[in-house]
This record gives sequence, structure tokens and C-alpha cells, in this order.
Amino acid sequence: EPREPSERLEHFQRSEALTLGVELELQLVNTHDYDLAPYAEDMLRLMKKTPLPGSVVPEMTNSMIEISTGICHSASEVVGQLTPIRDALVKSADKLNIAVVGGGTHPFQQWHERRIYDKPRFRELSELYGYLSKQFTIFGQHVHIGCPSANAALLMLHRMSRYIPHFIALSASSPYVQGQDTAFDSARLNSVFAFPLSGRAPFALTWEDFTAYFDKMTRTGVVKSMKDFYWDIRPKPEFGTIEIRVFDTPLTIERAAALAGYVQSLGAWFLADEPFMPQEDDYLVYTYNRFQACRFGMEAVYVDPATGDHMPLREHILMTMDKIAGHAAAHGASNALHLLRTDTQAGQNDARWLRDRQRQEQLLAEVSRQAAQRFRGAPV
Repeated sequence: EPREPSERLEHFQRSEALTLGVELELQLVNTHDYDLAPYAEDMLRLMKKTPLPGSVVPEMTNSMIEISTGICHSASEVVGQLTPIRDALVKSADKLNIAVVGGGTHPFQQWHERRIYDKPRFRELSELYGYLSKQFTIFGQHVHIGCPSANAALLMLHRMSRYIPHFIALSASSPYVQGQDTAFDSARLNSVFAFPLSGRAPFALTWEDFTAYFDKMTRTGVVKSMKDFYWDIRPKPEFGTIEIRVFDTPLTIERAAALAGYVQSLGAWFLADEPFMPQEDDYLVYTYNRFQACRFGMEAVYVDPATGDHMPLREHILMTMDKIAGHAAAHGASNALHLLRTDTQAGQNDARWLRDRQRQEQLLAEVSRQAAQRFRGAPV
């Protein structure tokens, strides 16, 4: 049968450099055993009643919901937009007697119990990917950062790639899957890696080369649009951004905003100082570094792609934060960096918090209840 025509690659839109947009996929759980609950539709109906920045939309299964900010210029603006959305979510959830929780995986849900949200794209994906699409009941944070041009976006993408392990370890919040401690800080990414078009973007540094790659891929019929690539970082030509997709959803909106501030500070450093030229060879250590960060979080080893030196990832994060402190200050991201630095020094992340709670409580439902309290902004 003839293949449907594929989309042409969209023109790379103009956007203001270093602007931010944040998307968070969140868990909806019931309040008796804290398992996932199929309330997306009810939540969306209630959320429509409050005018809010950004948007609230359904996700792949009906126990998840996605919120996103509008265009922000700083980490504090990200918090400023996420706060009213979070408060409205919590209020709507209370009316339905459910709770909203962060975290990259639900600690004990059984994937076969999930139902795909009724929307043509989700149904199609479900038919194509079978059980993988239900195993995709995982929750990520995506950060968009504005780039001054299409070529600048590709340079930014490949520079950011060196810092993917930072993003993974700093956001890791998925140690439990189906009631088991996976021994990973971020088990969520293992589900993403199962998809055939996941991984890294091809090494193209000009939009012309990237378009040629895209055209070749669409000609094969394997992809129809940019949406079909599940890369760790992908260009979003319609927004004029690159989108970083490796973050687990953090347990709090403050941490989500801090991570966006970190991305913005790195981006500012790249644009102002051009600290290095990315090379195809950077990717020789890429999957190893990524695996280390998923498995060991703050305790991971980082292999420097330029020198081949091995060092504790924690040290590399702190070293990088020192380098970009001036750029962070210039973009109002000092608080964001301070929050992340303090945790990095202590070897703390959300995965560790969840494990500490579980060690104390010996009951994952109670851990989820406390995580729901954290998401509300209540002290735990």
C-alpha cells in the first residue's frame, strides 16, 4: 500500500535566545492505597475552570497528566508559572479525592492495568508498540531552551549532550518499578531506551545537514515527523528551541525550575564563551556516561569526552557549576544553582529521598503519600 506522505521539516522559527519552557508529566493516584488512578479526564475538566499560564493536557495513559509553562525568561519565572498550576491541580485533585505526585515512575503500579488515553495518536502508538506503550507509564520533565538560529540550536544540542549525565543524576526520581528497588536512580530511562528511535540525535552541526538526515529518514518511511524521534535532546523547529528530555519529573516544582535554571546557565555559557567545539567522538563515552548516571546517580563515574579522564560525576557537576556561576547570576539562576549545588555536595537527589523514606516506612504506598505531600509544598 502507498505510504502516507511525510511532513517536510519545519522551518526553524525565531525565538529569543535562552528563553525557557518546562513540561512536567505527573502521576494521578487515589488516596486509599496510592496506586495510579484513571482520573485524567476529570482533572482536565476541573482544571478548565481556572485561567492559568501554560497548559494542561492528557498523556499516554489515563492516570497521568502533563502541565507546561508558557515562555519564561528565568527559573523564578518558571516557579511563578508552575505555582498557580500546581495549586489548581492540588485543589482539583482534592475535590476528586485523589492526589498528584512527582517522580519518574510510580513505585508499584502494574503496567498491564494501565489504559491508554483515548486520543488517535496514543491509540496508534499503542498499536505499534504493544506493551511498551503501557510500560511508558513513566513521568518526565522536558526543558525547552530558545536558540538564536537553527545552526546555533544544533551546536547547543551537541554541547548539552556532554551534560546529559548531570541532568539524569540531578533529576533522578525513579528507583522503584512494580514494587521492586531496581538499584537504578533513574529506572525510567530504561523504558525510553527500549524504543527504536531513542538515543541521541545524529551529529549534524548545520540545519542543512540535519534536514538531509531528516529527509532520508522520512523517505525510508520509518518516521513521519520530528515527533517520532525519542532522542535525549531534539530540536523543536516550530518553537525555535531544543528540548532536553532525559529528566525524571522531580518531586517538587522548585526542583523542576532549578533544573531549568541549570540548563539556561549552561546555554548562556555556551553562547557567550563557546567553551568547546562538539565532536562526533564525544559520543564514544555517551552511552556509558548515561548508563552510569541512571544506575548510580550522584555516585556515578563521569568520563570526560575530551580527555578520557574518569572522575566522580559529583565532582564534574560541582566543577561545571563553578564555571557557569557568573552566567547563572546574569540570568537570575543563582538560587537554582545553589539549590542543586547543596544537594550535589550532600549526594542528595529525589531517588535517595524516596529510598530513605522507604527504609523508614517499609511501605511504598506511604512513600507515595509523603511524595504527594511534598508536591503540594507541604513539609514532610
